[in-house]
Amino acid sequence: MTHHSAVVLLNASYEPHDVVSFPHAVRMLFRGVAVVHEADADRRIGPRPWPKVLRLVRYVVANWMYRPAGYGRDAVLRRDRRRCAYCGRRADTIDHVVPRSRGGPWTWTNTVAACGGCNGRKGNRTPDEAGMRLRFDPWVPTRAELAGWHG
Repeated sequence: MTHHSAVVLLNASYEPHDVVSFPHAVRMLFRGVAVVHEADADRRIGPRPWPKVLRLVRYVVANWMYRPAGYGRDAVLRRDRRRCAYCGRRADTIDHVVPRSRGGPWTWTNTVAACGGCNGRKGNRTPDEAGMRLRFDPWVPTRAELAGWHG
């Protein structure tokens, strides 16, 4: 059985620190560098609870967490909290503000989460051309911002 779920990692100060893979989380538990902060009550890993959120035993300075996050489809959905940038409903697609066919790049500031309906309605147009308004301006998040939300 493979476990591909992500586990949120808190610093010893309870601040978001990172998101780690399930196998990495288990290794951290068995090495004693982290403890379970929040668990799945119905499952266990041997004697330990199944981790959903871990907390580091010692504080780790994490300046690197405030650098820009790595870009990708899943990261855009996390940044926008899986909410459509046009209507606010649940989003499962990515929309290019300036369409790719018109030179719009795959970048943080040109992509937003969108529901299928709004993405189809906007089509190959800019939001102004489609008569649609963005609920927020897309931005480049830090690693800490993406680690702080797990949905």
